[in-house]
Order: sequence, then structure tokens, then C-alpha cells
Amino acid sequence: MNDVESTSITDLSTPALEKPIETSGLGQWMSVFAVALGAFAFVTTEYLPVGILPQIASELGVTDGTAGLMVTIPGIVAAISAPTVMIGAGKVNRRHLLILLAVLLVASNLISAVAPNLLTMLLGRGLLGVALGGFWAIAIAAAGRLVTRDKAAKATAIIFAGITFATVLGVPFGTFISTLFSWRASFLATAALALIALAAQMMTLPSLAANESLQVKTLLRYLGKNSTQRSILLMGLIIAAHFASYTYIAPFLVQRAGFSASGITLTLLGFGVLGMLANFLVSASVTRHLQLSLAGAVLLMIASLVSLPWVVDSGAGVIAAVLVWGVAYGAIPLALSTWMQLTSPQLPEASSAMLVTTFQIAIASGSLLGGMIVDGYGIEPTLFFGAVLGGLGLVAMATFGLGHDRLINKLQG
Repeated sequence: MNDVESTSITDLSTPALEKPIETSGLGQWMSVFAVALGAFAFVTTEYLPVGILPQIASELGVTDGTAGLMVTIPGIVAAISAPTVMIGAGKVNRRHLLILLAVLLVASNLISAVAPNLLTMLLGRGLLGVALGGFWAIAIAAAGRLVTRDKAAKATAIIFAGITFATVLGVPFGTFISTLFSWRASFLATAALALIALAAQMMTLPSLAANESLQVKTLLRYLGKNSTQRSILLMGLIIAAHFASYTYIAPFLVQRAGFSASGITLTLLGFGVLGMLANFLVSASVTRHLQLSLAGAVLLMIASLVSLPWVVDSGAGVIAAVLVWGVAYGAIPLALSTWMQLTSPQLPEASSAMLVTTFQIAIASGSLLGGMIVDGYGIEPTLFFGAVLGGLGLVAMATFGLGHDRLINKLQG
């Protein structure tokens, strides 16, 4: 994990919680890796349907667009649960909450694995949303308490590395398992992964008592800022642009580009690997030129989305466009995370809660609108729709003016 991300995220973990737990060095790091494994399991489960969506849709007897609700529903529920858990957790021990949320993750995967119809599937995915939003709301704040204060940045970086590896491996992993067995086996595999994470947390997490939780008035004060509102709009548009198209990338590769299951697995793996590399390489640029870095990444994504329908007859062209898209999206979450944290360094828990909420709402709305377009007009139009949303995100960014120092003043003013 890069220095920018670890430093900025660490700032979210200090205000409302007690001093770090005093345990042995080995015990501290074992608990950190246990939470990181939980992060990997959560994000893998969230993105799992993307690579196996056509198979699920076929067996459950629904359209690809309707099957996209498997991405939409957990996003909506997680958007609600993130601030709700942060506000409602009160003085409940964070260890108990993290373990409970891991149990819900296991249950979600098991329900999805045996789902006989779409309704049952969406019930399992909704349960994922509850666990997902709550996990990030608690894990971000608890990360810095698992080790001594001087090691908090490193601990937070390790936990968030779980996201990176899940982004790289999660979707290709699910696709690969489904080609060997079935899509149901993919959910069983993620259930096993979640169970391992649960066991690791039960064995290693120390008591994480809390003194207070995020207050409603604090969250409302943060949301009342004009810079916060515009930043939320900016983030929502860009993330929705990605997921309006990415949710249906597997149907596009199968139906329009004629890719095999193994071809999809390798292409999505390449998407993830290049995205991970971009996340690391762009860190210095994000620190010094946040607007330029984010704008460049969004423009790359738009170019990829627009080009895909035109290169559909060329396998190499499709792969190249998807890989460029991977580079673009690899840089986007880091830039947006840094942007949102700059909106209110003095209210880190509020910005943390809204970061999770906005991200999940954008995932849900993007996949939902994309699914409606896929069912009504075909897959190519949703790629153009994603490009339009990305363009609107650039317009929202332009309202902050130009210049790094000016941007920071406007975000924090």
C-alpha cells in the first residue's frame, strides 16, 4: 500500500476511540492480518457476481440486467448500514461487532450458493450489504488501535491492501472456480474464505472497547458544507460511471466479443493486475497534483468505454481497451479517497462514513441504471452511458477551479 493512502486513511482512525491495545508485537500484527483477510473476503464477495453474471442469470431464468441487482442491492444496503452502524454502535465492543459482521458474511455466501431463485439470491446479497457497510465503518476506525500508535499507518495500509488484492483476484477467482465446477461453487469458495477470516479474527482480535461513536449532528454539519456536497456528487458520478459498465463486462465479452470463459478470466485478471500497479504508481502524483491525476484517470476510462464498441471485432483491441480501463480505474479510488478525506480532516469519522456511503450508492445506482439500459437497448449503450457519467464527473470537478493549493483551500474552507 502506498504512503499517500496509508497516511490519509490513518487519519480516520484516531479521534473517537481509546488508545491502542497493549499486546505483544506478534499478537498485534496477527490481528491486523486477520482484519486484512476479512477485507479481502468482503471485497471478493462484493465483486464476485461480475465475472459469473451470465451463468447465474441463465440458471435463475432472468435477464443479465436483472441479474445486475446482485451488485445493486448490497450497494444500497451498505450505503445505509455504514453511517447507521457508525452512529448506532455506541460503546459496543468493536471486536464483537467485527466478528458478528464476519458471521453475516459467511451466511450471505451460503445463502447465495444455494439460492433457488432470484429473490433468495437477493436476500443473501442484501445480508452482504449489511455486513459490508458495517465492516468498513468499524474497520477503518479500529485499524490504528490494533498496534502501537507509531505503527498505525502500516497497520491501516495492510488492512486496505486486502481491497487491492481482492480487486485483482476476486472476479477472476470466481470466474475460474465457475469454469471448473459451477457458479454456486464460487460462492461456496468465498464462504470458506469468509469462514477462515472469521476464525482468524476470533483467535487474534483483542478487546476493542469504544468511548463514543459518530454523532448525528457531526455528520449533518459535515454534509452541510458546499464543498462536501460537490465532492460527494463528483465521487458518485465517477464511481457510477465505472460500475454502470463494469457490472456487464462479462456479457459484453461473451455476447459481443465472443470470448471464452478462460478468455474472460485472463482479461479480468489483467484488468485487476494493471489496476493494482496503477494504484501504487500514481501515489506521488496524487499527492502533488490531485486534480490532474483524477482527471487523467477519468479521461482514460472514458476513452476505453467509448472505444470498446468500435473494436469489438478485434480480440486484441478489446483486450487493450479493457486493460487501459484497468489502469484508469486503479488510480481512481485512491484519488477519490484522498479527495474526500481532504474535505474535512477535523471530522475524519464523518468523511469516512460518507466515503463508504457514497461509494456504495454509486455502485448500486450505476449497476441498476446500467442494467436497465442493457435490458432495454443492449450492452453497448451502457458503455456510452458510463462515458457520459464520467464526463459529468469531470464537469463537477471543474467547479473547484484549477490548482492544487486552491483545491485544498476550497475543500477545507
